[in-house]
Amino acid sequence: MSTVKATNFQNASSATVNMVTDASGNLAFGNNITVAGNTTITGSLVPSSSFLRNRIINGDMRVDQRSAGASVTPASGSAYYSCDRWQQFLSQNSKYSIQQSTTSPAGFTNSLLATSLSAYSVLAADNFSLCQQIEGFNVADLGWGASGALTVTLSFWVRSSLTGTFGGALANSAVNRSYPFTFTINTANTFEYKTITVAGDTTGTWLTNNGIGLRVWFSLGSGSTYTGTAGAWAAADYRSATGATSVVGTSGATFYITGVQLEVGTVATPFERQIYNAQLAQCQRYYEEWGGGDAYQAFGIADAISATVAYSALQYLVTKRAAPSGSVSAASNFHTVRGGVAFTDFTFGSLTTTSTLATITVASGLTAGQAYTYRANGTLNARIKFNAEL
Repeated sequence: MSTVKATNFQNASSATVNMVTDASGNLAFGNNITVAGNTTITGSLVPSSSFLRNRIINGDMRVDQRSAGASVTPASGSAYYSCDRWQQFLSQNSKYSIQQSTTSPAGFTNSLLATSLSAYSVLAADNFSLCQQIEGFNVADLGWGASGALTVTLSFWVRSSLTGTFGGALANSAVNRSYPFTFTINTANTFEYKTITVAGDTTGTWLTNNGIGLRVWFSLGSGSTYTGTAGAWAAADYRSATGATSVVGTSGATFYITGVQLEVGTVATPFERQIYNAQLAQCQRYYEEWGGGDAYQAFGIADAISATVAYSALQYLVTKRAAPSGSVSAASNFHTVRGGVAFTDFTFGSLTTTSTLATITVASGLTAGQAYTYRANGTLNARIKFNAEL
């Protein structure tokens, strides 16, 4: 038996080394093995780790619990309006609309679409962006804030009606450490694949609990207050790179993004596919919404303590990141099955990471000591919502 001893393996027609082994004979970090055109071992393999490669949740934009693909125009501030886990930031009202789109590159079914609603000239303190805030538990192994911080690679598919240099950034929870980056869109209205490799930050504070461990920004227009030099860590709140294209600066401009992946290593690997139910459950750790399935959908059982008040114990489908807030679309969207007694108030107390106690109020018609099944009051708008977003 013969033994081949080598560190680097390279195809004769390749311009770069295709596979590297480390001192122990293992595949070195950041390389793939491809057999008959199929990648079988990826560069995100980490010794002694079986953690999922992609730290982004819903990177392919398939889950949209809040809007189900409808276009929404965000107000100023920060909130979640469309695809789950993707937060919108606006310093001015109504400068772009946001929605889940079915326009997507091959291999994907959805993207997140932002459309500029005016030709707005960005001011110094303006910020218009899309962001995913990654929970600290999910990036704790990166070791950022200390020597030995791991390198990561961000990859995604992007399309715009504009061309040129666009920007984004990685940042910590306190937004006092950030890394602006750029990417170029070469052809209008065509999906292009982009990769950005970032050496881990060896300073600053990076949370490793259920708080914000890492922010990933994609800018739609940022003023000088929020922009800095691309390609370097800075002790500042930067959300884009200096000179990047402003999507909100052109009326009707579009920006699509999907297939977003953040992984350990210096090489982007194929997008990590997940079973839909698993991806939905990951999203529901942060936001869970019930309803919309039927105009008379049943929601639960309430125990009456008087003619006007009843209590209902509710358990979430997925344990939450933290005790959530609870809300309903409108109390009048619900009524009891028996007697058709309409609700006048529907509030939540004793909220924990697993359950809550709802207090239901009606004008009259309940009998103390009786149990009542309640349902949607003839409308698809009846919704119960639990929000534990970062």
